[in-house]
Amino acid sequence: MTAASAALFSRLHTRTGGPDDLDGPKLLEHVLGWVLVLVVAMFVTGAGLL
Repeated sequence: MTAASAALFSRLHTRTGGPDDLDGPKLLEHVLGWVLVLVVAMFVTGAGLL
């Protein structure tokens, strides 16, 4: 693979969303995810669905 084709391939390469694509505050995302789980659980139990 030449340098020009490698550069073109790197620009056209689609990202798969793997671990290298993660950016931002991961701790905040985890905390907000668990808060959402708790809110849904409170809604389910409060509505008498469980």
